[in-house]
Amino acid sequence: MPTGKAIIFSAPSGSGKTTIVKHLISKIPNLGFSISACTRDKRGRSEQNGKDYYFLSPEEFKSKIDQQEFIEWQEVYEGNFYGTLKEEIQRIWDSGRNVIFDVDVKGGLNLKKYFGDKALAVYVKVPSMEALTERLKDRGTETDESLSRRLYKAKFEMTFEDQFDVSILNDDMQKSFAEAEKLVSEFISK
Repeated sequence: MPTGKAIIFSAPSGSGKTTIVKHLISKIPNLGFSISACTRDKRGRSEQNGKDYYFLSPEEFKSKIDQQEFIEWQEVYEGNFYGTLKEEIQRIWDSGRNVIFDVDVKGGLNLKKYFGDKALAVYVKVPSMEALTERLKDRGTETDESLSRRLYKAKFEMTFEDQFDVSILNDDMQKSFAEAEKLVSEFISK
């Protein structure tokens, strides 16, 4: 079974991890994005099944759990399940690329444990809760209730930062891009 390395980017929602991961994929050719499976609805018209996520019904997701098709999965928000499919990782490794993840903090720690020393686990942190609040509001996708839920979860997720291999403070996107490129390139070349 061909294998490669695993690069894991985790952070509270709104930290900028997705923007950093997309940048890395555009700059480092041998990275393949691990598309997560989820049960949530698509955000707007831009999200596509099989590109942004594998959008599954709760029944489909639970069937894949029963069949042990996930490396890791969890109920991130009530009724919204997210997970990493084993076949997705194999697809990327079979193509000769290293896999890069954009996952929540719990998922990141589970992946780090699963892949061991083949993984680089990066925590993306925000300068403050106020900055995170503004970023989430600027998305224009949050209700007052969902914003409150995300901020509550973010405070909890921030307590796990020290369990990651390295942290990037995302207060300047260009600096964060450069730091992430350096970290990932050095890890891949080891």
